[in-house]
Amino acid sequence: MTPIILIPARLGSTRLPNKVLADIGGRPMIAHVLQRAMQAGLGPVAVACAEAEIAEAVAAAGGRAVLTDPALASGSDRIAAALALLDPDGRFDTVINLQGDFPTVQPADIAAALAPLRAGFEIGSLVTPITTDEEAAAPSVVKCACAFGAGEVAAALYFSRHVIPAGEGPLWHHVGIYAYRRAALARFVALPPSALELREKLEQLRALEAGMRIGVARIDAGPRGIDTPADLAAVRLMVGAGSKS
Repeated sequence: MTPIILIPARLGSTRLPNKVLADIGGRPMIAHVLQRAMQAGLGPVAVACAEAEIAEAVAAAGGRAVLTDPALASGSDRIAAALALLDPDGRFDTVINLQGDFPTVQPADIAAALAPLRAGFEIGSLVTPITTDEEAAAPSVVKCACAFGAGEVAAALYFSRHVIPAGEGPLWHHVGIYAYRRAALARFVALPPSALELREKLEQLRALEAGMRIGVARIDAGPRGIDTPADLAAVRLMVGAGSKS
């Protein structure tokens, strides 16, 4: 595989506007994500920006930015547009979609999203164990129905905001980092929104409804996404504690 990491970023977050430019330890959030992506050492990294302000912050951090149409509906659409601009000749056959609000993501976990592609899946992603009843019950925690055997990769059979599957056994929290075979990304963004996608408000269900195969690799703990001021405050404390250790 010849991967490229693309980070979709926009200012228009509903719950926390301008969050990708929020200051964390003296640097904007997007600079932290960019650094973690570069540390993964998988291939080139670029930020697919909806606004010039993000592009300027990326350039100041020493990264590469690509301006894309602000009207694009999703991060998947944004990375597909950026890929067409960056690599019209198709040199990169694998695309990692890394969210711009994961400033604490571990570089090794970014690499882990490639494992399902090596196992033959069209799309790869990650899951981590759910450890509390509160986490299981929270609609903001997306659950993945999957069953691991002896290996580290399993087929993702469904995703839901509800607790799945029923019965005794482990529950899995989906981590929204994706690896796509390039042809799979092109097919996915060309599909119309699907019925279950709209019902659950989970974009990955579009792929499953279209018969595409998603595999997931398990990691010990996922990055803390930032959706609210409380999330931002917690990550600022984490980064501050790390700088003093």
